Amino acid sequence: MADSATPTSAGTPPQSPRHWPTWCALGLCWLAARLPWPLQRALGTGVGVLAFALAGERRRAARANLALCFPGMPETEREALLRQSFRDLGIGLFEFARAWWGSVAPMRRGVRIEGVEAIEAIRAQGRGVLLVSGHFLTLEMCGRLMCDHLPLAGMYRRHRSPVMEWAVKRGRLRYASAMFANAELRPAMRHLKQGGLLWYAPDQDMRGKDTVFAPFFGVPAATITATHQFARMTGCAVVPFFHRREGGDYVLRLGAPLADFPSDDPVADSTRVNAAIEAMVREAPSQYLWIHRRFKRRPPGMESPYR
Repeated sequence: MADSATPTSAGTPPQSPRHWPTWCALGLCWLAARLPWPLQRALGTGVGVLAFALAGERRRAARANLALCFPGMPETEREALLRQSFRDLGIGLFEFARAWWGSVAPMRRGVRIEGVEAIEAIRAQGRGVLLVSGHFLTLEMCGRLMCDHLPLAGMYRRHRSPVMEWAVKRGRLRYASAMFANAELRPAMRHLKQGGLLWYAPDQDMRGKDTVFAPFFGVPAATITATHQFARMTGCAVVPFFHRREGGDYVLRLGAPLADFPSDDPVADSTRVNAAIEAMVREAPSQYLWIHRRFKRRPPGMESPYR
C-alpha cells in the first residue's frame, strides 16, 4: 500500500510522440466540453444510439445485467431501458468532459441538494465521512456539483495510459480536495481519520483478494469489502450518496449514515452497502453503468451470464 502525501497535483504530463494520438483525442474532448449544454445533450443522445448499434459486446453485457436484476420486468420494457441507458451513456460522456474541462454554471442553476447540514454536523465532531455511491453516468458532474458545498476527496482506478492518468487526475483536482488511487489506501485512511470526506464507489468487481459474495438485486456479486475496512479502521461515518439527472437538472441527496456500521461481519456490511446502491439504481435505472460486467465472477457452480 502506498504511503505518499495527499495527492493534490497531477504532476508533469508525458510528452513522448507515442502519446500524441491520445493528446489529439483529449483535445477533441476539451473542445466538446465547451459546446452549449443543450447541444451536448443532443449530441450525447446520438452518440449513445451509435454506441448501442456498434458496441455489441457491451450491449450484450448490459442486456444480461438487466435480465438478472429485473427478471420480473417485461422484456419489451427491459429493452427500452437498455436503449435509454445507452442514450444516457452518451450524454454522460459529455458530462464527464464538461466536469473536467468546461463550465458547470448551467448545471448549478438547476441543482437540488439535500443532506449537507447532516454531514457538516458529523464533521463538527471531528469524524470523517465516507460517501458511498455507485458507478452512475452522472457521477462526475454530480461530484463536481457537490464539491461546491463540501470539500470532497475521491478514489479512482489508475489508467494504463500516462496521458489519461495525468488528464483525468488534473481534471478532477480542479474541484476535488484530493485524489487517491485505489492502491493508496493508507493516505485515504489518514484523510478519513483527520476528519476528511472521501467519495467512494465500491460497486464494481475489482478482482482483489478482499472480496466477498453479497447480493445485488438478489444476485450474488463479488463485492470489495473496503467500505467495511474503511469504517472499521478509521471510525468514519458511511453515508449513501444518491445522485441523478432529471431532464436538464440534477438531484443530489446525502442519506442518513448507516446505523451500527461497521459490524464484525464483512459479508453483512457489504450486503448493506449493495442494498444502498441498489436503492440508488432503482431511482434512476437508465443512468447506471450497465455495460460493466458486474457478475463476471460467480460462486462455485454458477455459470457466467455473459456467455
